Amino acid sequence: MSVGHVRRRGRNSWELKYDVGVDSAGRRKTRYASFKGTKRDAHIEIGKLVAAAADGTEPSKVTVGDYLLAWMNGPHGLAGKTAERYRQLIEAQIIPHIGAIVMQKLKPAHIADWHDKLIRGGGNDGRPLSARTVGHAHRVLHRALTRAAAIELVSRNVASVVRPPKVNEIEIESLKAGEIDAVLTALRNHRLEPIAVLALGSGARRGEILALNWGNVDLDAGTIKIERSLEQTKAGLRFKSPKTKNGRRVVSIPPIAVDALRAHRRRRLELRMALGQGKLEPDALVFCDIDDSPIPPNNLSRDWRRFVLAHKLPRISFHGLRHSHVSALIAGGVDALTVSRRIGHASPVVTMKVYAHLFSGTDKAAAEAIEAALRTGKER
Repeated sequence: MSVGHVRRRGRNSWELKYDVGVDSAGRRKTRYASFKGTKRDAHIEIGKLVAAAADGTEPSKVTVGDYLLAWMNGPHGLAGKTAERYRQLIEAQIIPHIGAIVMQKLKPAHIADWHDKLIRGGGNDGRPLSARTVGHAHRVLHRALTRAAAIELVSRNVASVVRPPKVNEIEIESLKAGEIDAVLTALRNHRLEPIAVLALGSGARRGEILALNWGNVDLDAGTIKIERSLEQTKAGLRFKSPKTKNGRRVVSIPPIAVDALRAHRRRRLELRMALGQGKLEPDALVFCDIDDSPIPPNNLSRDWRRFVLAHKLPRISFHGLRHSHVSALIAGGVDALTVSRRIGHASPVVTMKVYAHLFSGTDKAAAEAIEAALRTGKER
């Protein structure tokens, strides 16, 4: 049976000594731990340690770094691109700072100090990191520790105790109403025209557009069906299903996008006939390289960036076309639920969080509308 003893080491400091059985030679194995608090709490703690030793769950010496690497190499359930980003954050932002700490000894104070170090100089060459990046790293650690707590490697998730640094909200990049016309004019007859017009007209993500096949395009009805996305990682390209059920959706597209897709399909057919490749099958990609292979998402972003610079257009990324679509919807008075369903967000809560500053304008308009109605009623 395990035995424990408590010995005072200071005013509120105690040494905890407890047995964890015997070794192969019959010698008693002893563990020591330090504790700060009252004598009563120290006895409660030694009781926990003795009980843990008795049922084989005594604290291990696994470090934070050891655990995180093992977690990433195990069945973590993360998608390819997400897993790649998690590993980057673990190797660059977590392990160098708190990786040597034993999991059982990781405290909230360590998390707070880690945040401070990252903010002051956690980037490349000791440059400060943004609060947003620190938040990303914190969420990775939080997820990993949630798993550690579930398997009882640690008693609690200390990353739940300390909040990451507050992120100052910045306005998302999007085209203003007057700028959209300039972009459409520059796109006319350019090879990027159909894909950029579809992005503006549908609000679909880059990967969703690149994964679209002709079988999911109904030009007569003016709709596209989104069922998957193209992802690019260091391992290569892969098609993946949406993260949530709302990611699968049918999106109505405006006539200008329908016309752009009709013209694009006609050109594709003419090229295929010239190359002797035959007609377009339903599973053929809408946007692809000349050999019908998928276009790497990063290549599309690169080509769009070059196009924007060459035509001296507002400097927004290809993803900014999605934001431009949403901004136009909100400016037109479309409600958050409809916007959320259209762009494939998990819920309207996500939409409100991302585009809160845009919805504030519609809320002001609503207040003005009710004010007008109240005034009318008062004057009767």
